[in-house]
Amino acid sequence: MFDAELESFKHIDLRAYAASQGYQLDAKASCRGTAVMRHPVSDDKVIIKRGTDGHYVYFSVRDERDNGTIIDFVQFRHGLSLGATRKELRPWIGQPPVAVPVFQPLHKTEKDRMKVEAAWERMKDAVDTHPYLERERALPGPLLALERFAGRIRIDDKGNAVFPHFDAEGLTGYELKNVGFTGFASGGGKALWLSHELAGDNRLVLCESAIDALSHAVLFPDNRARYASIGGKPNAQQPELIRAAAARMPMDSEIVSAMDADEDGAKLADVVRKAVALTGRLDLKFTVQEPFGFKDWNDQLRKRPQPLLPCRREVPSVA
Repeated sequence: MFDAELESFKHIDLRAYAASQGYQLDAKASCRGTAVMRHPVSDDKVIIKRGTDGHYVYFSVRDERDNGTIIDFVQFRHGLSLGATRKELRPWIGQPPVAVPVFQPLHKTEKDRMKVEAAWERMKDAVDTHPYLERERALPGPLLALERFAGRIRIDDKGNAVFPHFDAEGLTGYELKNVGFTGFASGGGKALWLSHELAGDNRLVLCESAIDALSHAVLFPDNRARYASIGGKPNAQQPELIRAAAARMPMDSEIVSAMDADEDGAKLADVVRKAVALTGRLDLKFTVQEPFGFKDWNDQLRKRPQPLLPCRREVPSVA
């Protein structure tokens, strides 16, 4: 039976209630559709999102059983009955009982994204080492520890290398790579795998896969380069994400299409070229770079007897 009061509780901003319980917003880890909050005493870490139905929901990274709406949040932490929980939350339908920060409304998030993010948060960062990437892909451990790639490569309980995809709303899904295996998050969607964007960057290198992007970073070290990958054949949303990534670059930057050296790679390079043109920025320099004598950058990395020079052809600045 529909309970109007319980329905009203689910629309309470869970971030505000959590703040009243001592939780603090981790602004660096949060984005428009996701709030990450931590408790300084209990060390609890919760991910808060807002569903398409307007309900605020959460899950705790520390305990898989601890998830749901604000009602579950209250009952799990205070051990209250439903009746006692009603009394706890009734003031929040009107005026909060304690002073709390004022938050902008969270962007509504589809339920599949919440499942993807819950799975992602329970994976471990590949810091300094990843057996598959090092042994099979020749990617050195120190590369994974760079600030540029912090938190952008994880490892799941099966030993897969996991690469997150992001759009303007946050995490959309993740690629899975291992020996003889390529997969994608169930319920997730492809966007762009992105390295971190640092002050002073002047180059954006776009590759077909995250492993190719990391390989490019080893072959041609550049501490002012950002990296992105599309994860194969592009979908309808990715050209706009590429345009946005290019548009975020500082003045006089270079956009490098570093796709595979084959027909599909040439088509992808054209997708990047058109996306860069749509920025309308005359200062951006567009370049096509291909592996020399190999299909992709990881092949070149694994088989090189010594560092090889790429074959690069320059294209005039886009209008």
